[in-house]
Amino acid sequence: MDRILKAARTSGSLNLSNRSLKDVPTEVYQCLEATGEGENWWEAVDLQKLILAHNDIEVLREDLKNLACLVVLNVSHNKLSELPAAIGELTAMKSLDVSFNSISELPEQIGSAISLVKLDCSSNRLKELPESLGRCLDLSDLKASNNQISSLSEDMVNCSKLSKLDVEGNKLTVLSEKHIASWTMLTEFNASKNMLGGLPPNIGSLSRLIRLDLHQNKISSVPPSIGGCSSLVEFYMGMNSLSTLPAEIGDLSRLGTLDLRSNQLKEYPVGACKLKLSYLDLSNNSLTGLHPDLGNMTTLRKLVLVGNPLRTLRSTLVNGPTAALLKYLRSRLSNSEETSASTPTKENVIASAARMSISSKELSLEGLNLSTVPSEVWESGEITKVNLSKNSIEELPAQLSSSVSLQSLILSRNKIKDWPGAILKSLPNLVCLKLDNNPLKQFPLDGFQAVSGLQILDLSGNAAFREPPTFCHLPQLQELYLSRIQLSEVPEDILNLSNLLILDLNQNSLQSVPKGIKNMTSLKHLDISNNNISSLPPELGLLEPTLEVLRLDGNPLRSIRRPILERGTKAVLNYLKDRLPDQ
Repeated sequence: MDRILKAARTSGSLNLSNRSLKDVPTEVYQCLEATGEGENWWEAVDLQKLILAHNDIEVLREDLKNLACLVVLNVSHNKLSELPAAIGELTAMKSLDVSFNSISELPEQIGSAISLVKLDCSSNRLKELPESLGRCLDLSDLKASNNQISSLSEDMVNCSKLSKLDVEGNKLTVLSEKHIASWTMLTEFNASKNMLGGLPPNIGSLSRLIRLDLHQNKISSVPPSIGGCSSLVEFYMGMNSLSTLPAEIGDLSRLGTLDLRSNQLKEYPVGACKLKLSYLDLSNNSLTGLHPDLGNMTTLRKLVLVGNPLRTLRSTLVNGPTAALLKYLRSRLSNSEETSASTPTKENVIASAARMSISSKELSLEGLNLSTVPSEVWESGEITKVNLSKNSIEELPAQLSSSVSLQSLILSRNKIKDWPGAILKSLPNLVCLKLDNNPLKQFPLDGFQAVSGLQILDLSGNAAFREPPTFCHLPQLQELYLSRIQLSEVPEDILNLSNLLILDLNQNSLQSVPKGIKNMTSLKHLDISNNNISSLPPELGLLEPTLEVLRLDGNPLRSIRRPILERGTKAVLNYLKDRLPDQ
């Protein structure tokens, strides 16, 4: 503890999470007073960040006031039943997380923490939020989900900077018009799983709203003003009591996802057929037919209709591919209308996918016959997953280097010839890279040092390599796919990938499996099918019981009888283990 506290006095940050603590050590409250040997008090830094999450702490003492410079306090996932009044003396605090405790009431003094920007009090036993919270004028992110809150304080109209509000899983029966009028900065609003009977008529004043989730309430109608939510991308109204929709819903030009499942809708309005949706869920309603104009919604990737008494459509159409259903509906239009429902342009599909990515952080541009990477991939700066597979891309643009949030990059089935090392080196958070089925000329010679954080790597189907790859700089790799790359032997450094769970060496020219395979103790799936392997080393049996799947078909194996092979992985591994020489 002394060592940790000493480091905290230097950095201003202290993390004591996951330590089975039942109390906060006294030294934490006296962090600056307890300078140790070899430390100068005048060099100590005030504690600004304190993480006490995932412990068994039951009480926070009033001594918390000693930490007056605290900016971040996280005591989530503990056993707290209350917070001390001293919480209000932390006037520099911007982020407070007390989620997943047993707190039944927040102290009124919390309103004195006037710098508060983010508050998470979800998953507690709160029946209300204190009125004083209305004094936290900079509050922009409030999460109070999974409590027992039945109403929101009038004073919260003062929190006009709110951009994210999550009150899912409470007992709210009404949303106040005054609140909605004040919260015009909202971009994300989740009030699902409550007891709301309706929406305020001024809901359309939330023009910045991107995501609105109101599923599983008792809402019977949507106000016409909904058309004013002009930035809305995702709208979830499933599991309510809607019998009709206002025509103005067709004005939501950016809407990509619309969830209307499990309501009482008898029709989908014609006006809403002009939406550029990607996903529409109308399942479990009272629809008896669909207007042919719905066929014009050519941006739809998924239309869900199960659980409706549809009488005018064959079940094969209802349950089949969305594209086939839309084509059928278009065929029911008059010729003039049908010609206007042309296939969406590539630009429209990209724009629709970009809208969807605003909240999902995932951008899929698969199979659009793209020859270059569109600027939408890097312009948002917050995308975590990009799928550019099945296109005709030959190289990656330099601008992609700015996508530092990118975690998954899928480039399968393109025309990339040169390893994009310079780009990949600029993506520090990349954990998944798929470059299979490209005409890559060679692997990087540095053992993938530029992408050392990768957990998933797929290089299958790149058969023109001059020399086999090395994998010495991929210590975190969990899945490696190297099928169809003309390997004649298993690269030696693969055997040192201690975290590898899946190894696919299918359809190569392997003649043997190295004895060192026994060191891959985390391996769960090994595919060495369709090679030229005639025998297996007994050491492979040492991977039992961790190895769950061993694929051997398509090899000229002579050392193991067919009945044993047919009994599966466990039988083969046990057979091999029995053939190990006695130690």
